[in-house]
Amino acid sequence: MKHTLVPRVALLLAAASAPITAAPPQKPNILFIVGDDMGYADVGFHRCKDIPTPNLDRLAAGGVRFTNGYVSGPYCSPSRAGLMTGRYQTRFGHEFNPSGSNGLPLTETTIADRLKSTGYVTGIVGKWHLGSLPEMHPQKRGFDEFFGFLGGAHSYFEAAGVLRGNEQVNELDYTTDAFGREAVSFIERHKAEQWFLYLAFNAVHTPMHATDDRLAKFEGIADKERRAYDAMMLAMDEAIGRVQKAIAEAGLENRTLITFISDNGGPTMPGVTVNGSRNDPLRGSKRTTLEGGIRVPFVVSWPTHLKPGVFEQPAIQLDLHATALAVAGVEVSPEWKLDGVNLLPFLTGEKSGPPHDALYWRFGEQMAIRTGDYKLVRYDSNADTRSGGRNQPVTTPRLYNLSTDIGETKDLSQEMPEKAKELQAKWGAWNATLVKPLWGGGKRESDGAEPGSAPRKQRKKHRAQ
Repeated sequence: MKHTLVPRVALLLAAASAPITAAPPQKPNILFIVGDDMGYADVGFHRCKDIPTPNLDRLAAGGVRFTNGYVSGPYCSPSRAGLMTGRYQTRFGHEFNPSGSNGLPLTETTIADRLKSTGYVTGIVGKWHLGSLPEMHPQKRGFDEFFGFLGGAHSYFEAAGVLRGNEQVNELDYTTDAFGREAVSFIERHKAEQWFLYLAFNAVHTPMHATDDRLAKFEGIADKERRAYDAMMLAMDEAIGRVQKAIAEAGLENRTLITFISDNGGPTMPGVTVNGSRNDPLRGSKRTTLEGGIRVPFVVSWPTHLKPGVFEQPAIQLDLHATALAVAGVEVSPEWKLDGVNLLPFLTGEKSGPPHDALYWRFGEQMAIRTGDYKLVRYDSNADTRSGGRNQPVTTPRLYNLSTDIGETKDLSQEMPEKAKELQAKWGAWNATLVKPLWGGGKRESDGAEPGSAPRKQRKKHRAQ
């Protein structure tokens, strides 16, 4: 006994005198929320009057609201490809919506890939729209968990095509409600870990499906399409409220970065599918490079780290990728060739001025560039006609001063030919660095519907009344 007791006592004394190593501080959680085909005017913090959005308004009031927040494409899948990669999607050919075997090229690395490699639990709830082949499935692109659908549009009531991982779900009440519940579940299950959640609603994309109880709240609105749209927006705001509550109840508010954007502007152009959205005071629509297609509601919130306020310099959704990496302490390699920049120094006042010298867009024959207050744009002239969508040519380049003409009504290209020439040359140099689109390019691109997106027989009680 004497021979074994002495070493044990020595070990206990050594352990007691050894320095205590504290667990490393937990990294912040990151939540990306994306709305689908929202109108710029359709949130309370943009003075919307007919749709109550108290939860989004609270997020904006407690965070930083961007008055010049953009997405890199006027279409669903391209802007999501930009968000996921932090790169202009035109650099790797993802210029249009994918179909068939197309999707986010496997050469590209996603934000989920990068965060997962540093210990984050990663999840996506909602709309993917970046490829439906097995190798393009979200769980092959850095996400640990997936609940949602793979295509670009889906019925709000039919379960066909809604997956948990790779398994078809058997029941579905309403996608927006289901996505809110799944996001809450993800947060509750991983509250002791560091997590990244991409919550991508299909609201308020067509088909215009709303629940009866919410439709009843807007019975005074005569326009049936707008009534359904309002009810669908209300559902999304309520789901976001439930997610905010789950974060607060888990004690995670002060260490969770939340961003909110729409994937593009509201579809308002004659002759194409519309959803009742409004882009006031902007001109143009989804599928155009006018402001109504690319400027979106844009909020970044991180309590105790970012002071509430308004950021007026132009920023783009590509920046959210780089900002999330900075929050997570991920060192960005030059080899990644990110186009987005970390917004934190600009939001804290450490840096001043615009995050970008210029922002660029290419969407087929359409283009745009913004430098400072000036924007040069060539856009689908269907945006200017009430002809019912007859094929119209793309316009000649138009120059606008957005500080005095947010509605892009006064073309300055003849008055300021040198400025127009300067911007055209700058855009041309950028365009020369891009690749050709890998697919698509037609004026009437598919929105990527999949099984369940537009059932022939929809239950009457769930249709827009």
